[in-house]
Amino acid sequence: MKNMIMRFVKDEQGQDLIEYTLLMAFIALASAAIFINAGSSVNSIWKNASNQLSNAAVSAS
Repeated sequence: MKNMIMRFVKDEQGQDLIEYTLLMAFIALASAAIFINAGSSVNSIWKNASNQLSNAAVSAS
């Protein structure tokens, strides 16, 4: 029984899988944060372009 417990403690199988999973989770969270911030920037650019086009249409009429 003691031998089996010692083998279990020393066993490193599956460690790589956990590390890669944590790395992928970190990348996913970082990507989500970047896309959320980029969304507000794109929204403000779109509003600015829309306002300029509306003003151009009004002054052209």
